[in-house]
Amino acid sequence: MVMHYSVVGLGKLGASMAAAIASRGFNVIGLDVHPQAVEAVNAGRAPVQETALAETIAANRERLRATLDVDEAIRNSDVTFVIVPTPSDTRGSFSLRYAAASFGAIGRALAHKRTYHLVVLTSTVLPGATRYGLLPILEHESRKTCGADFGLCYSPEFVALGSVIRDFLYPDFNLIGEFDTRSGDVLEACYSSITANTPPCRRMSIENAEITKVALNTFVTTKITFANMLADMCERIPGGDVDVVTGALGLDSRIGRKYLTGALGYGGPCFPRDNVALGFMARALDTEATLAEATDKMNRALATRVVARLQPMLRRGTTAAVLGLAYKPDSHVLEESQGVAIAEALAETGARVVAYDPLVDPTACREIGGHIAMADSAAAALRQADIVVITTPDPAFHTLKAVDFLKPGGMMVVLDCWRILAPELAGQPGVNYMPLGRSTDDATNAARLVDLWSKPL
Repeated sequence: MVMHYSVVGLGKLGASMAAAIASRGFNVIGLDVHPQAVEAVNAGRAPVQETALAETIAANRERLRATLDVDEAIRNSDVTFVIVPTPSDTRGSFSLRYAAASFGAIGRALAHKRTYHLVVLTSTVLPGATRYGLLPILEHESRKTCGADFGLCYSPEFVALGSVIRDFLYPDFNLIGEFDTRSGDVLEACYSSITANTPPCRRMSIENAEITKVALNTFVTTKITFANMLADMCERIPGGDVDVVTGALGLDSRIGRKYLTGALGYGGPCFPRDNVALGFMARALDTEATLAEATDKMNRALATRVVARLQPMLRRGTTAAVLGLAYKPDSHVLEESQGVAIAEALAETGARVVAYDPLVDPTACREIGGHIAMADSAAAALRQADIVVITTPDPAFHTLKAVDFLKPGGMMVVLDCWRILAPELAGQPGVNYMPLGRSTDDATNAARLVDLWSKPL
């Protein structure tokens, strides 16, 4: 059994992976180019913000340490997970510059090692990147041969920010793209001892694993976007309710209920770029990924659609409150956030925008242009607002009451993108409640259908 691991890259995913492996009783060395990240881990602190990371690191200090020295990390481990950024480039592909630098350093360290060592790339890449872009660097720098002298696998994580440690320890399945049988055998045995459940393991070629990772993410975003399309349609039919529709759809075992809510679009550091990358890969292979490209286009249009719905109510001097800036609840990440996009679109109409998110630092307004004011509580944001947009189903917003939205001498407009306050606000005097995905004007919607179907065929 492998007892000694190293993890290259101590960002949200890498630090969480290192802590999770240590929590299972194994010795782990984290490696990073940033001294502050190394110092934090060695002091028993989390180098980044992620759910349960600080507690897990603190509880496993005797098995977890970090270093800036690649040779030290490789020398004192048998398996190395590489989880460094692979940012999108101008083509829509994933850049290998950080991965290439890591593989070069690992290769130079492997040159001095006499025992078999398994290198596992976990960062998201496109088909061919591991075998044809990175493996040659390992072999050149180590002056060794993959298979005979060291092993190589591509094995991405299927985790979500805010639950990385839990998702890593309790995965739905483990995916292994193996250079050879020996590499796959070693990694499958590692996962068998690391994971806290007994997930199935799918082993395949490196290239099949690379496309599986991107395909899984793009499939999920397609499902999200399909539900959002239905939400828009349900708003336009009498009695339309996307929750009723998707609740029935989700009962079909071919579809399932997950990711079928119908609200705002997806965001974050992974989902948006994966559709773009799949489009790039299809073009490189002389084919098309029309569905992925359409999904991306529809997702990016959602913020504009939300603001267009509010446009008749936006006047000079109107203050709009946006509740929810992170791309999802239980996260402080603003990247590709629908809430940020809506706040910026509202500001472009001339409205004054005030925003609140339980986990986003008030100084975040500088990251979104500085033209959006940050409130220190939901109540503070609501006190200033004429219009409210609830962009995430954060637990903090579920507890809001009707009295919080009442505006003396006026009407408060509330666009609830996730319909979380329907029981509290629907029909409430003094509140114009607009649940995204539900009809709020049955007469007009019925007239549209009468006009459509009363004409002679």
